[in-house]
Amino acid sequence: MSESLPRRAILELPDVLISQIAAGEVIERPASVVRELVDNALDAGASHISLRLLGGGIRLISVEDDGSGIPVEELPIALKRHATSKINSLKDLESVATMGFRGEALAAVNSVSEMSLLSRTAEAPNAFILDGQTGEIKPAARAVGTTVEVKELFFSTPARRHFLKSESTELAHCVEAVRRHALARPEVSFSIWHEGKIVAQWRSHPGESGWNQRLADVLGEDFVTDSVHIDFQSGPVHVRGRAGTPDAARARADQQFAYVNGRFVRDKVITHGARSAYEDVLHGQRQPVYVLYVQMDPTRVDVNVHPTKIEVRFRDSREVHQAMRHAIESALAVPRAQRLASGEASPFMSAGQTATPNSFLSATPSAPPSQSTWSQRGMAFSPDRASEDPAKAMAELKALWGSSNQIEETAPNPSGFTQSTDLSNSASHQSHAADHEWPLGRAIAQLQGVYILAENSQGLIVVDMHAAHERIVYERLKQQLDSTQITSQPLLIPASFAATPQEITTAENCAEVLSQLGLEVSTLSTKTLAVRAVPTSLAKGDPVELARSVLAELALHDAATVVQRAQNEILATMACHGAVRANRKLTLDEMNALLRQMEFTERSDQCNHGRPTWRQVSMRELDALFLRGR
Repeated sequence: MSESLPRRAILELPDVLISQIAAGEVIERPASVVRELVDNALDAGASHISLRLLGGGIRLISVEDDGSGIPVEELPIALKRHATSKINSLKDLESVATMGFRGEALAAVNSVSEMSLLSRTAEAPNAFILDGQTGEIKPAARAVGTTVEVKELFFSTPARRHFLKSESTELAHCVEAVRRHALARPEVSFSIWHEGKIVAQWRSHPGESGWNQRLADVLGEDFVTDSVHIDFQSGPVHVRGRAGTPDAARARADQQFAYVNGRFVRDKVITHGARSAYEDVLHGQRQPVYVLYVQMDPTRVDVNVHPTKIEVRFRDSREVHQAMRHAIESALAVPRAQRLASGEASPFMSAGQTATPNSFLSATPSAPPSQSTWSQRGMAFSPDRASEDPAKAMAELKALWGSSNQIEETAPNPSGFTQSTDLSNSASHQSHAADHEWPLGRAIAQLQGVYILAENSQGLIVVDMHAAHERIVYERLKQQLDSTQITSQPLLIPASFAATPQEITTAENCAEVLSQLGLEVSTLSTKTLAVRAVPTSLAKGDPVELARSVLAELALHDAATVVQRAQNEILATMACHGAVRANRKLTLDEMNALLRQMEFTERSDQCNHGRPTWRQVSMRELDALFLRGR
């Protein structure tokens, strides 16, 4: 048995040691210092912020701004722990509207570095500089604003310095910290210098058009071009920003930026909500790209969760999750061809300019054509027709939903195609001018029974006909199912399982929601739940596993996503069997009918598995293949 250690007296820690302990939470690396100092500069109302670094920020971090400055009498207080101008009471803490508020950063940085604070207010005749180590204040020359210099980071704690990476790695983290601020503040200009050389610079762009320009400056014009605009209001939550199209998805989640009231955050609720919106259109493990800004009442979000202020907690996480999901889903649902047809404005267009359609869309309507319009154009297919007999198709669908193992035998074919089509008004005889009205152009040929080749004024359109038609059928089936109620099937023997306290609480509080989803979960004891009914479509699955997953999802987000995912898998299988098969010869009329359907079917740019359904090959690309113009 080991000997007990001698008892030590309880003593108060010295202020320096307290600050160094706090520095371990707030200051992880040079980028942490950059983030805190830029936060303060933005809170001071700066319109230009300049960052100068040496040794990746290890030897020197200098942040200079043109904000309001600090009065000379407040300079010594600024370096004390828990001294701040951002909040004065608990009420202020519950509705924080500034980037900083804890009053820890400057004191923590000063305890592990050689720090100086140079500042001047508009009323002061000159600036004053404060030495963080000695506390000495001297007059100095400077325009209105503040400069904070941090030299030899972690010089007083050598062990911490050994954990830092190479200078290039630390520099990359510092640049990333400024990029995150730059994406949220287009009206502020930023510049980054390293070893006396400019590394990055983003000029200020006020206004809505300037916001799009800032996104292009920071993330590249390809991001703005390959993304959709989002402006969605759901109760107290307002979501705006840009979400990348499925084609712009990346292998890594390195271009996902989420902001809550202007503050960059990493939050599982937001990430899950955004990811769930892409479930139906992303291929494999690809990661979406987006820059999203969530605006809400500050009292509905707690930013005082972690010293780094990068984590938040929502009062109602479900409303945020649903707002995020529906905002992205509704924006991605509009087909790319339809966005072009409606003459969507360029992201870089100034406020005074008006949108002009592309050259081949000059007479395209902004809404889907009516039945009479289709007849006038010689089209034999109506985009609103789900089947030759909609009532019969719906009856088949309901029957199928009750017996999912008969998918292959009874899958309805709401495709609009028949095995033999004899059209009196051939779509191939349309005038050339009418063809140019359609974004996906005029079908000209079929390649190897797999691809449809179409012509528009931009060049060549190549369509994977099976993938495109599969998406069309899939979306039709989902719309039909939405009009029906999820029926439940009672279990002959209820499935009981040992439940956690959270699962029991969720089951009791959300009994009505579970019933809407076709689930009946009741409490047997303080530690046991019983599943008495499950959705008819999922009757052959594991009821306990289904109940657990739904309860877990419901506790965090929305249980409908779990059941919806299972339903969509069955519908996707149905759509695959109902879609036109590869190697089937189509007439020009059928090809044109498929192109017209694609232009007005939601999410038709990707198939059910997230693969693209069509590609545009421009005349410039075709000319390059044959060296024309060289």
